[in-house]
Amino acid sequence: MPNREKTTSSDSNASQNTDCNTKRARECEDRLAENVPNLCPPDIPLCSPPQIFSMSELLEAANELSKMTIAHEIVVNHDFRLQEVNLPSSLESRVKEAMHKAFWDSLKEELSKTPPDYSQVIRLIQEIKENLLTLILPRQTRLRNQIEEALDMELIKQEAEHGALDISSLTTYILGMMAMLCAPIRDEEIQRLRSISDPVHLLREIFRILDLMKLDMVNFTIQALRPYLQQNSVQYERKKFQELLNKLPSTFIEGNLAHTTEWLRTAAAKVSSSDLLPSSSNSETSGSSVPPCEVAAGEVSICSPTAVLNQAYMDLLHWEPGKDYPETMLMDKERLRTLQVQVNQLAIIAAVVLVSSSICGNVISSSPVCVDRLKWVTKALIEGLPNTRLEDSLLDISNQIHQEVNNILCKLGYPALSNDKAASLKGQIGSIADKDNAVRMVIEQRIQTFLGHCVSPGGQNTKNLPQGLAPVQEELLEVGQRFGSLTAYNRQVFGPYYSEILKNFLLPEGKNGGRTDS
Repeated sequence: MPNREKTTSSDSNASQNTDCNTKRARECEDRLAENVPNLCPPDIPLCSPPQIFSMSELLEAANELSKMTIAHEIVVNHDFRLQEVNLPSSLESRVKEAMHKAFWDSLKEELSKTPPDYSQVIRLIQEIKENLLTLILPRQTRLRNQIEEALDMELIKQEAEHGALDISSLTTYILGMMAMLCAPIRDEEIQRLRSISDPVHLLREIFRILDLMKLDMVNFTIQALRPYLQQNSVQYERKKFQELLNKLPSTFIEGNLAHTTEWLRTAAAKVSSSDLLPSSSNSETSGSSVPPCEVAAGEVSICSPTAVLNQAYMDLLHWEPGKDYPETMLMDKERLRTLQVQVNQLAIIAAVVLVSSSICGNVISSSPVCVDRLKWVTKALIEGLPNTRLEDSLLDISNQIHQEVNNILCKLGYPALSNDKAASLKGQIGSIADKDNAVRMVIEQRIQTFLGHCVSPGGQNTKNLPQGLAPVQEELLEVGQRFGSLTAYNRQVFGPYYSEILKNFLLPEGKNGGRTDS
């Protein structure tokens, strides 16, 4: 009997512990769902061996990826527009130019014959007619009928056969129609074409302007569709991404989103480390209002998924060159690289201005005009020497700052810097190249604090800058807004994927609901 009672008591305790663990795991999973969007669990394919795909399948996948990338660019980049490709020194442009010259020279010879050969001209007018029709909106039926009637190809062929084709009359009508359909920016160019008397040169210029008009029409269409795309882009991108995962899981996307998983795992390790546990100083450093870890009495800490994702986004600003980006960030990698460069430059600029103001005293630091002048000198030198080593750039900057400071002091009636102060100024500016430089570390930490607020949900429009960042306030606010908007949109699109991945290593006993072994 005693043994039986002891066993019964032990079983009861084990059952209670299991129930408690299951309850805690369920609570953790609920918190995870609240912090990271999880509208529908994605179907993330497991790692699979290399597969062989047909060329048609690869082209189809590439086409779908291209569509998703263009839609993403239109939504994220409000300045996105198609532009004319102009590479004058490339082999492609030289071949293209040679082919075009041969064609137009051939056309000139045909029109110089007696009687003229209009076969090429007819084909060109047919192509011009088709281009004009593509520039007409579907509801402009009357205008479409006018073009069909004025450029009746059967009638034009008959006139050519009888030697009665009036090219000048046709081009005059075409120019009038182009002037009616073009954007205002093309008016001057079309007006210039009216003074060209050589029919071959005129036709060549008409085609050039028509290409520009088609670009204008495409950009107008993009602008008109942008509000609709913005309303539906999240669902569209998530759907297309899932289709790519299903079609080519191991070709375009690493099996089981390996790079994304490693990216989030690294961020989780940073959040759970001792130096990121909740404290007044650490919460100030991280810049996030979300507690990094939630700790129940007597239990191990459980990282907040929002804190992990925020940390993961911040890690993108310190990405190592050549390292693969997460699969979910591939469409934004160029934007991220640009932001990373800008953040690094702003830290150097702020540090240089802070050091200069500190050494030169109130004469410089109390004058916004002087501080702004030092800032723009530093910015111009950093941006103007993108491929120069930081040490060399700072040497040039220190010399130029010394010269600027002396000029300012001279204008204000003060003596130039002494040799000791000049040496100190140049030395301290040069030492900013050291990553362990105290001033640089403080500035970088404060920038990270600000950007940490920007990546927090709803924080992309924050304007509260830490002290010491006033010289780069305008640029930093713009960077913060762009970075915050980019991460907020990414969180919306790929939140379900992040949620599924985070469950695997944030929840106790994985994502199996806290199951324990009996």
